[in-house]
Amino acid sequence: MQIDPFGFPIVGGWPEIDAAGMAEVDLLMVENYGITLPQMMENAGWSLAELARRRFLRGNAAGQAVTVLAGGGGNGGGALAAARRLAGWGVQVSIVLAQEPDAMAPVPGGQLAVLRQIGLHPGPPPRTAPGLILDGLIGYSLRGEPRGKVRDLIGWANESQAEILSLDLPSGFDAQIGTLLHGAVRATATLTLALPKRGLQAQANRHAVGDLYLADISVPPALYERLSIPRVVPPFAVADIVRLPT
Repeated sequence: MQIDPFGFPIVGGWPEIDAAGMAEVDLLMVENYGITLPQMMENAGWSLAELARRRFLRGNAAGQAVTVLAGGGGNGGGALAAARRLAGWGVQVSIVLAQEPDAMAPVPGGQLAVLRQIGLHPGPPPRTAPGLILDGLIGYSLRGEPRGKVRDLIGWANESQAEILSLDLPSGFDAQIGTLLHGAVRATATLTLALPKRGLQAQANRHAVGDLYLADISVPPALYERLSIPRVVPPFAVADIVRLPT
């Protein structure tokens, strides 16, 4: 088995899934298995923080600067869960929100409330570029090109010269049609969840996706057989986080 330079197994064989299919996965997780959104968000956050630590922080997180860009939905909640993990490991975390806290969905809003309890409060983008930016602005539910503050934060990230790690897909990537929209994040690497989203493995998108990783968020393998378009999915037998071949 091949291993990438950061210790992650390189394993192929996973089918892609589009935005509608992933929404069906999330629904079945809750309704058929009782696996809640907060549980999935915690799994996503741990995986994002772990990939950040091992690949971008070179295994020693203490004292390093990371800026977390978080939207108001599930993608932002996963990034905020990662922020809490990183802060616990000694990272100097700054949090930048794409919308007002009271406009966030309840579950990511809960993640923000926990961060505030431990002394981490959102603010503007730092004047000095961090070593790493976590992109959790928009997930697979993107509809149309990024607008407003989300667009502005994508521009700030792309111009910062920092490395960027995107959660699930680069913000500004349309997972329903599998293509980049104008003004998308240009990630150094992307950690996609459960299954690679449609179009992430295309060579035409690699300049924005970067190196592609896949994380297990505890989807029961039998669930995929119950989808409207069933899929045969290999197990995460070798690791919770794997790198997909390019």
